[in-house]
Amino acid sequence: MRLEGKVAIITGAAKGLGGEMAQLFAREGATVIACDMAEMSYEARGVEYYKLNVTDTAACEAVFNYAKDKYGRIDILVNNAGITKDAMTRKMTDDQWNAVIDVNLKGVFNLTRHVGPYMQVQGGGSIISISSVVGVFGNIGQANYAATKAGIIGLTKTWAKEFSLKGGNVRVNCIAPGYTMTDILKTVPQDLLDKFAAMTMLGRLGQPIEVANAALFLASDEASFITGQTLQVDGGMRL
Repeated sequence: MRLEGKVAIITGAAKGLGGEMAQLFAREGATVIACDMAEMSYEARGVEYYKLNVTDTAACEAVFNYAKDKYGRIDILVNNAGITKDAMTRKMTDDQWNAVIDVNLKGVFNLTRHVGPYMQVQGGGSIISISSVVGVFGNIGQANYAATKAGIIGLTKTWAKEFSLKGGNVRVNCIAPGYTMTDILKTVPQDLLDKFAAMTMLGRLGQPIEVANAALFLASDEASFITGQTLQVDGGMRL
């Protein structure tokens, strides 16, 4: 019960990586507010659904106020909500660019701008944002996505500095997953999946629980001396 008594907000938590993290955190004793635009694909004790569009600034402030007023504290924030709208740069539309920037980058800022300073006053907390190996290495046809995931790494380092001021003791880290078998990859042809697997040193794709376990570690007191870091959970991926 590594998160016993802790309160966590997780975005993009209706399914996929976010859903895996929400259920794992709850099993480890946390009270989880699972935020998403979509309806939940599971039911779990200790997980409370909250419908949220992370691009809506007022709605993000509302869920922040809801959590602190109901539970009296916020110990963990996981910024997981994200989308892709891939295209080669010469073909990428303004709508494709703006939509990905709004969800993947502005959405991370919208909640953290409230939760980070609150944790600072509270005397501690852990903020984890989900980046990607694409934010580290780049990827053809994903200029918008790569920009947001690289931006998350920059925000992580900045917030680790800001929210530790005046003894804030807020730890801020991010995780950069490689190709992980979420629902999105289940639609990809097997020959491509085999190609992705071959790009890793371990010769396989990741499982959602492996990313969730990394998030659990960073959220827990076991990572009490780790901040400002990017943890690549990618099987030793080589792009």
